[in-house]
Amino acid sequence: MSKTWLITGASSGLGREMASRLLARGDRVVATVRREDALGDLEQQHGANIAVLKLDVTDFGRVRNVMDEAFAQMGRIDVLVSNAGYGLFGAAEELTDEQIEHQIATNLTGSIQIVRAALPHLRRQGGGRVVQVSSEGGQIAYPNFSLYHATKWGIEGFVESVAQEVAPFGIDFLIAEPGPTATNFGASLVRPASMEVYEDTPAGEVRRAIDSGSFDIKGDAARTVDAIITAADSEKPALRLTLGSIAYDSISKALADRLASLQAQREVAVSADRGE
Repeated sequence: MSKTWLITGASSGLGREMASRLLARGDRVVATVRREDALGDLEQQHGANIAVLKLDVTDFGRVRNVMDEAFAQMGRIDVLVSNAGYGLFGAAEELTDEQIEHQIATNLTGSIQIVRAALPHLRRQGGGRVVQVSSEGGQIAYPNFSLYHATKWGIEGFVESVAQEVAPFGIDFLIAEPGPTATNFGASLVRPASMEVYEDTPAGEVRRAIDSGSFDIKGDAARTVDAIITAADSEKPALRLTLGSIAYDSISKALADRLASLQAQREVAVSADRGE
């Protein structure tokens, strides 16, 4: 049975790959893009099965209008994929105020507003699924990506809370956490002017790895999208879907280290309770 999907940030990368694969199997897709002509080829191939709506997720009023329009046009949306986002790449001290504000507005506040705008519609139709595209960077952190990580850790916390709030309405969530994947993500990184003082630091090491092409990228975009679609199609997926061997290894290590640190602090933690 075919489904109807809404995908934000569908003009390139994982969003476009997902839209293409879903349309090829006969599903309907509402794709949001910042350039109206970005998906002309898919519109030509798939006709009425795709609706392309212009949206910059930092325009929060437009987010609500687009969500209303999408549900009105399609009647029902089974799966919302909150995918729009980008990377801000620089040491925290190097970033400008404007770059910080735009990163948060796009990756965090924009994603929050997408979900909030969809919830009334999902409740009225009796349920649905929201796929939030995060990153291994929602569980671990690399130097030089501090603001990007702030948005991904933030959206994961938001989703964990909202998932509990709306479960009684038949709405559930899936957080996709891809590791480094061969998309245009690296080419679209926003980069402030670098400061020489960071050249011989971990931030400089990561910068050189990205620039030289030595930063390890193992993820395949098509296989990543296939895994997300399979999970979204399943009856009851886990809340988090880790994608790629790099993500699996890095998140496993981070969680094990965090748990060991927590357990070592048990006596101190308990000592902070009120006395009997």
